[in-house]
Amino acid sequence: MRRPTRRLSLIGGAASGSGDADARPGKLLVAVGRHGVDAFDRLPDDLVLAVLAGLAARAACPADLAAAALTCRRFRELAAHPAVLSRASAAAVAVRAARWSEAAHRFLRRCAAAGNLHACYFLGMVRFYCLGARTAGAALLARAAAGGHAAALYALAVVQFNGSGGGKADKDPRAGVALCARAAWLGHVPALRELGHCLQDGYGARRDAAAGRCLLLHATARELLSRRHCRRRGDCAEDDGDAASRFMVEWWPLAGKAASAGLAPSGDGDDMDLRLCSHARCGRRETRRHEFRRCSACGFASYCSRACQAVDWKRAHRGQCAAAAAAGARWLAARDMH
Repeated sequence: MRRPTRRLSLIGGAASGSGDADARPGKLLVAVGRHGVDAFDRLPDDLVLAVLAGLAARAACPADLAAAALTCRRFRELAAHPAVLSRASAAAVAVRAARWSEAAHRFLRRCAAAGNLHACYFLGMVRFYCLGARTAGAALLARAAAGGHAAALYALAVVQFNGSGGGKADKDPRAGVALCARAAWLGHVPALRELGHCLQDGYGARRDAAAGRCLLLHATARELLSRRHCRRRGDCAEDDGDAASRFMVEWWPLAGKAASAGLAPSGDGDDMDLRLCSHARCGRRETRRHEFRRCSACGFASYCSRACQAVDWKRAHRGQCAAAAAAGARWLAARDMH
């Protein structure tokens, strides 16, 4: 019969066992001959990498992975391994706009270089819309889309519909519908809604009102089911929009304050005229003037997509549109009188 390995436990400096062991308070020591060795140092690298990769895949926020990396020097080194960064969850790479820094940017770049699709999508959206790096952002979005990331597919579809980063001649509705169809097949609710409206309007595809209505019903059903699951988990406050949209919504007010304080360039006059999508949880901003479509009734609300327009109509704009249209009519009448 195999003789069990003798272990030595030191808690608070009180030792049980041989007095020759290295007595470090609060550490769990494994006796090997006449010397004590830290239990973490005894673990092989592949086992520690597997544990850290599992933690990264289940992380609820970037702080979870950062806390593990701060445990010891060895964990800090292994936490930056591509095998760990490639497994990071969408929540683990969801940096908040108020905490954006060069360190956060470097962390996202490392995750994207490791092949993490969530990081490619998140950093691609930040670069394309917030940092103005259109080419680099589009390349990251394309990389995530090629890996089957549904949100990245839909983001590229919006770019194609609007010709974002280029001119009006760069609009490609057919390419946008194709990207939307692939994202919708993966179950992405905004893509389902956008594709339904495109089929109803005959935009970028042959008009099929019945198929469009079916897709819209399917999108509504999936949205209701998702909200029910969120309520059961108790996180219903986070059921609207993804992390990239939340980042952009938080980014623009912070960028405006920084520009007013002289901490960031304020941009030229054309940048000041660029509009945000009127859907409060979208966060996209025009890359050129008059890029987004406007509400045909009031002319004040602007939307990056039909999906955002449909959602905002249900949640807010239905009650605002008539009042805005009446105010616009009064302003036109007063201008004509003068």
